[in-house]
Amino acid sequence: MYDDSPIAAISTAEGKGAIGIVRISGKDLSLIMLNLFGRILNNRHVYYLPFKNKNNYIIDKGIVFFCKSPESYTGEDVLELQGHGGNIVIHEILSMCLDAGAENKIRLANPGEFTKRAFLNGRIDLAQAEAISDLIDAVSIEAAKSAMLSLSGEPSKRIHEITEELIKTRVIIEANIDFPEEDIIFIQKKQILESLEQIKKNLLLFIETTKKGIIIKNGINVVIAGEPNVGKSSILNALSEEEIAIVTPIAGTTRDKISNKITINGILINIIDTAGIRESNDQIEKIGIRKSLEEISKADLILHIKDISNQNNNDNLIKFPSNTPVLEIFNKIDLVNKIANNDNILFVSATEKIGIDSIKNKILEIVGLDKLEETRWIARERHLFSLNQSLEHLKTSLDYLSEQELRIDLIAEELRLSHKELCYITGHFTTENMLDNIFSNFCIGK
Repeated sequence: MYDDSPIAAISTAEGKGAIGIVRISGKDLSLIMLNLFGRILNNRHVYYLPFKNKNNYIIDKGIVFFCKSPESYTGEDVLELQGHGGNIVIHEILSMCLDAGAENKIRLANPGEFTKRAFLNGRIDLAQAEAISDLIDAVSIEAAKSAMLSLSGEPSKRIHEITEELIKTRVIIEANIDFPEEDIIFIQKKQILESLEQIKKNLLLFIETTKKGIIIKNGINVVIAGEPNVGKSSILNALSEEEIAIVTPIAGTTRDKISNKITINGILINIIDTAGIRESNDQIEKIGIRKSLEEISKADLILHIKDISNQNNNDNLIKFPSNTPVLEIFNKIDLVNKIANNDNILFVSATEKIGIDSIKNKILEIVGLDKLEETRWIARERHLFSLNQSLEHLKTSLDYLSEQELRIDLIAEELRLSHKELCYITGHFTTENMLDNIFSNFCIGK
């Protein structure tokens, strides 16, 4: 059972700073305010007050803000104390708050517990709660913008629109179970089919947007692969605009993966340079090649580098996953006559920095992030899983609906399960274990 006692935590990061913030949340903080300041503070008022410990010694002076439930972040009474940001001072202020709330059984907050209470009290849904964590953890400007869009409730609104249509259809079908003599489903079968097909279409669009939202959150994993000495490390350096990898004319210089993070148009790109793939008797090189193949299997996109000046390119040794896009890049065009790019192949020179912008543009184009819409929100793997599960249940219901002998109970059950999966995303149907898993990844004090 959830412990809804008052909670307190330091909400600012560890270390020295201009200010440090201690946050308290609880159903009624009146007694705690009396113990701390000798009076009840007015709602949404800011005060400059001394912070005294239980021995009446002034620890610090600072800003105090009180927000009464339910119009607060957590939906409960919230009290924030802003003092100077030294470690000793802010921990003394926290201790002062814990002493003042002892009668109320105040305790230290768990990671993410303030946001968890905001969810439990209906201030935000689960997707919005996750967006708060994603905003804090954003690794690029686009990730931050997308997290803010999720926090605004835009994806939740879209899910609500889909579930509303699903509920309307479920009502018709389940009415037929309650009143079979009316033959409602036979009369409205065409309408039901049209409605479910539209829901299916909307789900497919939502899934595509969600896939891109996951990439925005985590970044694009781009693996540079190819035979030895084709210029893979030079490509990494050119894309990074700094000397990340050692480059020599000796084939097999790169023995282990080398990675770097860059941003292209605000999108995080995780670039991984791998050892050249070839037949080898060198045990260390074999290990490097095995690691290369492992990275290739996990890639979102593969840059297949070839040496245009070498007519003996041997591609038979490299087997790329069939479901991973591959961009063919011929390097070292400075050694031959320059060739124009086409839609599927790029011709570049890493050493002369020719065509590097074309690689960057093509990376975003291939993963569908070359034209960022304003309606692109951040997403997580669990969102995609639930959407795919919902779609599968919907497809099964359509299969049952197309049969000669309609099994109404099975159609109704599949639509119920489809609806349930969508509710997992926003938290309208959830489990305590799932909540604990989500909020445990938050920082303490948020």
